[in-house]
Amino acid sequence: MTTEVKLTPRERLLEAAATLTYRDGVNIGVEALCRAAGVSKRSMYQLFESKDELLAASLEERASAYAATLLPVADEGRSPRERILHVFEQVAAQAGVPEFRGCRYLAVQIELKDQSHPASLVAHQVKADLTAFFRAEAEQGGASDPDLLARQLILVFDGASARAGIHADNLTGLIAPTLATLLDTAGVH
Repeated sequence: MTTEVKLTPRERLLEAAATLTYRDGVNIGVEALCRAAGVSKRSMYQLFESKDELLAASLEERASAYAATLLPVADEGRSPRERILHVFEQVAAQAGVPEFRGCRYLAVQIELKDQSHPASLVAHQVKADLTAFFRAEAEQGGASDPDLLARQLILVFDGASARAGIHADNLTGLIAPTLATLLDTAGVH
């Protein structure tokens, strides 16, 4: 006997926002969101002040799962170099899935243009956290300029994710040599 967990209207809206915006972009209409969630517009506006707030909440709710998918487990004995490479291995693995559309946080920032939009603020923080991870690992690994390397790594991450997300490039055999060059030049071991 299986017990089916019934999602609340709030959870259904958050799920619909995550699914539809990743697939179709942030300009998805309120009616489409409500229809996908099986929730009335009135209910949506009782739960969220605006569609913008719903988008931000949806992104924020997925942020820790996103980080858990990408980042290696703390204190697992890997070198900083291996920990950085792990992140890119995850992106390459995700890019192999047909539904992959790139990094949802980067896409939101590009689509919205308005850096003060609530969803853009969440996306910016998620990307800042990933950059901070790269910086910490670069410093731990002895990089000559950890700040510069972190910026280079996020540039490669976003570029790889975007190119794979629009199916313009296959990441197989491309990421590892690119990272090896960056990490070797920076002196990360």
